[in-house]
Order: sequence, then C-alpha cells, then structure tokens
Amino acid sequence: MTHHAPIVRGPADGDDLWFANSLLTIKASSRETGGAFLLLELRSPRGKTTPLHAHPDEDESFYVLDGELIVHIDGEEHRGGPGAFVSVPRGTPHAFLVTSETAHFLVVMTPGSPNAEAFFREAGDPAAEHAPPPLAPLDIPRLQAAAEHTGSMNLLGPPPFELAAPPVA
Repeated sequence: MTHHAPIVRGPADGDDLWFANSLLTIKASSRETGGAFLLLELRSPRGKTTPLHAHPDEDESFYVLDGELIVHIDGEEHRGGPGAFVSVPRGTPHAFLVTSETAHFLVVMTPGSPNAEAFFREAGDPAAEHAPPPLAPLDIPRLQAAAEHTGSMNLLGPPPFELAAPPVA
C-alpha cells in the first residue's frame, strides 16, 4: 500500500460502467487510493442479483443508501434497507438480490485490488448514458471469464435466492 493524494468527486463524477444489470460508478480506484480500498456506487433495479461467489483477497462491504437488498452470507439471508451496512470477509460465500423497485448502494472492497477493479471493467461495458437497459439474464460465461482472468472472484453457483430473479444465461 502506498500513500495517495486526496480524492474529491461530485455526485455525477466517476467512471461509469454497465455491470450485470447495474450502473456501477468507480468513485475511487485502487490506484487512486494507493491500494487501501476500491469504492463503487451502484444503482440497480428490482431483481438485480449476483451468483454465489467469494473474493479470495478482498473483504466486500455494502452500505445501502436507498432501496432494499437481501445479502446471502454463508447460507444465511440478511435484509437491509437505507442505512444498513454489511461486511463480508474475504473467502466467504455470498450473493445479493435487490428487492425494492430500485436500490442505490455503495460497495467498498478492501484492500483496493487492481484485480478486483479489472474484473468489473472486463465483465462490464462503458456507460455513456445513465438510462438503464432492461433487466437481462446474468451472463455467467462473461463473469466466469473475467473472474478467471483477474483472479478476483470465485464463482460458486447460481444466485441462492428463492425469490424470483432474472434467469442465468
């Protein structure tokens, strides 16, 4: 980890990606923080989910600004609305599902790994506009390829939720 310069971003600033049914904004990159953390802002529609996965080298923490998530952690489900905080230690199987109409939340990955950031970039697409595309099936082959290439995530299975979620491609 190295020292980093101050980072100041406005509400609309950051690097925007369409990532697995979310508008993901990189608010602070791992390079900018000297490897201390990676800060992501996500805006997601109802039904946005992730496959069951684990990060071998980073802790992943969620802070819900608006909306509601269910976070599945190592076999248990935890529901959280505005103000909820969830921290998942590295290596722990987890997934999440958006259950409100939309959700707006922050994700902090510690330490800030260039591999984790590369995963989101490889599995996502640049977002020129902020109008979200319709909810689509998860592109598991693309997620798997990015996970294997970057080493930042181990995909462990499909989304573990009983609630209706988009199909997996």
